[in-house]
Amino acid sequence: MHIDTLLHWLDLLGTVVFAVTGLLAASRKQLDLFGAIVIAMVTAIGGGTLRDLILDVPVFWLHAPVYVYLVVIAAVLMFIYVRFFTAPVRLLLVLDALGLAAFTVIGVQKTYALGYDDAIVIMTGIMTGVVGGMIRDILVGEVPLILRREIYATASFAGASVWLLMRPLFEDATLATLLAMATVLLLRLGGIYGNLSLPLFQPRHPGDPHP
Repeated sequence: MHIDTLLHWLDLLGTVVFAVTGLLAASRKQLDLFGAIVIAMVTAIGGGTLRDLILDVPVFWLHAPVYVYLVVIAAVLMFIYVRFFTAPVRLLLVLDALGLAAFTVIGVQKTYALGYDDAIVIMTGIMTGVVGGMIRDILVGEVPLILRREIYATASFAGASVWLLMRPLFEDATLATLLAMATVLLLRLGGIYGNLSLPLFQPRHPGDPHP
């Protein structure tokens, strides 16, 4: 399978998974079906939408409405499912990590192809991967995941950086893409299963003992 084809299918998978995580966040706040679909939609396509608006290019889902259909179908099916069964949260976290990896690389590739500076390429890669979840958390009244201790945006940053470092070394982008996705996956799964995290910001106060 060609890498572009693989990324396309992973992009669709990531869209579905992000939509489901949005639905689960909505279910914790006991929103109705319409509210749940709105949360699912911004979670799944929010990052890519903001990226395209900033880059001043056509927003991807306007010309590929399959993304909108996928979000609505996934949200409705999950809305029904969680009324009768327990959601497989652990599996969804793993699939979410895969979606984060795919979204990050897709964002990086799109911006790189437009000739932007490396810093902008990395920024838009992270944006594609994490902004949807950030909007989701804000709308449901939670601290955004990227601001918590978990490895999330850091994994996206590392993956985007690996892609940029590896891409000039190979004529074909396949190896750079696979290495970048593997980096995101390993770091994110390390956070999920190995409690890998960044140190907390804890300023020292007067009277505190010396470390």
